[in-house]
Amino acid sequence: MSIKKKIPIIFTLLVFLILLSNNAFQYLHSKNQLLTYNEREIALITEEVSYQVENTREGSLYMEDILARELRTASLAIRNELPSDYKDVSNEQLAKVAEEMGVSHITLFAKTNDDIVGVKSSDPHEIDVSTKEWGYWYDAFEQLFALVPVKVEKGLTLKNYWSGPIEIASSNPEHIDKWGYYYDGTTNYIINPYFRDNVLDFELQFGPGNIIDSRTKERGILELTVFNPKNFGKEDEFVNLNGNSYIRISERPIWYGAYTYKNINKDKSFITKAMDTESVWTYKERLNGQNVMKTFVPVVQATNGEPYVIGLVYNYELIEQQLRNELNAHILLSIVIMVLVFFVSLVFSRSITNPIGYIVEQVKEIAKGKFGKTLELNRNDEFGTLAENVNALSRHLHSYMNDLIKSKELIEYQAFHDPLTGLLNRRFILEKMPDIIDEATKNGETISVLFIDIDRFKHVNDSLGHNKGDQLLEMVSTRIREYLPVEKALITRQGGDEFIILLMNLSLEEVKSSAEGLVSVLKKPYTLEANELYLGASCGISLFPQHTKNMDNLFVYADIAMYAAKKMGGNKVIIYNEQMGISNQERPQIEARLRKALEQAKLEVYYQPKLNVLTGEVVGAEALVRWTDEELGFVPPDIFIPIAEDTGLIQPLWDFVMNTACHQMNEWNLKHSRNLSISVNFSARQFQEPCNMVNKIKDILLESKLPADNFEIEITESILLTNSKEIVQTLRSLQEMGMSISIDDFGTGYSSLSYLKNLPITTLKIDKSFIQDITKELKNTEIAEAIINLARSLHLKVIAEGVEEEYQKNFLLSKNCFHMQGYLFSKPLNKEDFSVFLEKN
Repeated sequence: MSIKKKIPIIFTLLVFLILLSNNAFQYLHSKNQLLTYNEREIALITEEVSYQVENTREGSLYMEDILARELRTASLAIRNELPSDYKDVSNEQLAKVAEEMGVSHITLFAKTNDDIVGVKSSDPHEIDVSTKEWGYWYDAFEQLFALVPVKVEKGLTLKNYWSGPIEIASSNPEHIDKWGYYYDGTTNYIINPYFRDNVLDFELQFGPGNIIDSRTKERGILELTVFNPKNFGKEDEFVNLNGNSYIRISERPIWYGAYTYKNINKDKSFITKAMDTESVWTYKERLNGQNVMKTFVPVVQATNGEPYVIGLVYNYELIEQQLRNELNAHILLSIVIMVLVFFVSLVFSRSITNPIGYIVEQVKEIAKGKFGKTLELNRNDEFGTLAENVNALSRHLHSYMNDLIKSKELIEYQAFHDPLTGLLNRRFILEKMPDIIDEATKNGETISVLFIDIDRFKHVNDSLGHNKGDQLLEMVSTRIREYLPVEKALITRQGGDEFIILLMNLSLEEVKSSAEGLVSVLKKPYTLEANELYLGASCGISLFPQHTKNMDNLFVYADIAMYAAKKMGGNKVIIYNEQMGISNQERPQIEARLRKALEQAKLEVYYQPKLNVLTGEVVGAEALVRWTDEELGFVPPDIFIPIAEDTGLIQPLWDFVMNTACHQMNEWNLKHSRNLSISVNFSARQFQEPCNMVNKIKDILLESKLPADNFEIEITESILLTNSKEIVQTLRSLQEMGMSISIDDFGTGYSSLSYLKNLPITTLKIDKSFIQDITKELKNTEIAEAIINLARSLHLKVIAEGVEEEYQKNFLLSKNCFHMQGYLFSKPLNKEDFSVFLEKN
């Protein structure tokens, strides 16, 4: 079907849906408006009826009170007219007095052995009437005879007098009476004058009945009823007294109005809901041949405390008829509109489809690559604008395609290059390596994989920040590019501080020489913002096809060899061998055995003595952890300590060393009457939570009874790189407690005078690598001598570690460095051997 035909149909259907939705909305809106109006009308009517009920009740109570008082006045006059003994009074006399006093009847009640009965009365039905079953009425009579104020739940009490509420006469249920009862002790009977039948005249004249009658004559309102919610829908509660049965006025199920639209069970349910929820309830039903809507309005806060429900029956057919009339009018109007829209859209579609067809033909040409063709459509509407846009699209498509090609080239470059250094990245080498291996296999060439990791870079990056770390990586990549020949090396950055270099068709000697030269270049100091940074590089080498022909294993072997270089202190080149792979596989076993050793306290603390060589006196010891496992045998610290740091076991390991060393040193000081100090190495992990660390040290020193001035903290330069306020404050607080702070392996890391000057440092410890570089000819002494002079100028103590030769000791003595430790004096000793060493020295 063409667009020319579709447009009229679519428009007509669209208008049909709109009109349908509008008609449905209008229908629902009108229905809601009518129901809302009906609800407002019902609310006004029920408010008017409830107002009339309340006024009637108040007026009736007022009139009942007046009648009660009139009956008391009549009682006083009757007492004066009658003798004191009821036996002297005749019924005829009572009828005469009643007529004189303006009351309907007079009855005299006297006490018997077990009852109070009517002994005389102008009403024959009242003679010999028993009151024993009258409930609170009987209680009131007894209280009157006792000459005490009447205290019952209803009625009016005055002196020697009580008037009961208006009620049906139990002796003659055809009448409704208002009674008064008087007894002052001067007679042997209660005087009971009462009014009959006309006592409800006020309620009939001024009650809600008139309002109900007038409202039910209005259009739509079929019935108004005031329900007694307590008794409606229940069986009638008949009172059986004096041989008569009747329903009390207050127990009647309907108080006012008619109840012709009967639906007792459902009405009872809705009346109960209205009372329970104190809200209006409504339902629709067909009753008496009509569709009606019943509404129940609860009135809970009634004047006399008795709640009631006003029920209203509305002719719902009036609402339905009005809705049908409106709906028919809307449908007729909708048909007219739809016919008109169909013809208008038929004409309109032609003005749209013709230019669309022209534009479509031209777009097809552009889709074929004919970008230069121009549309000519002289219109000032959207089609004219569309034609101009198509022309603009055609003009710019060519330049866009060119930009797309350039973007593709840029994306390909970014996909295979590291954004920071500009070097090739891991993705490139993984994708190209299979081709490189195939080519080398065909030509019988070798491939050397160099896996390089920058030593101590993580400490610099964490301390100085990632921006400075990025600058440092750029400097490292520049040195690598400048050193290695581009034509024979493929240089990539793996990520972080790791680099992979492929050297093609070089001998093992050439590869090793190139790698060692590169490590030497990377070892040279880096200047960053006037600070000299000393890094290093660990390099692992694997060879194709000597070590493996598998690409993944080639990288893994180079990685293993690199970690072997790191374990040997870094700044080394290691070529992979099979034994390294075996060691790497043992790591999970070492971790598992280390956890078990910590749980079972199977580790030992060894102590390497520190001496004042000038006096020969032992001044302290450094605590060192040693581990000999049942399955693995002796495990070197440089093997299991890095594993402990990686797995989070370093903290329990440190706790074990601290506790053991402090208790042991205090024991030795007490036993040998010495004042030796113990130094413990602290890692960066302890300084991650400085407050917890300080509290832990305090607890251990307190528990072990070791004085703070006999405890020394050994930290590396990397911990001080941050120079954060928190770490500085922590070190100061420890120093103020009396502890010494020593920088271990000084000179191997970030050597800066600023932190030596500003931080609370006590001692510099010359790294053993600088001591062991010293020869018999006293060459390579410059760094050690510079550190000694630096310490002296800053008023810091200095100690040399790793002293193994006599000439090294003599050199240090000549430079006034008296404190030393090393194998020349003693290797690290267990506690028994150290005890013997103390006794000998």
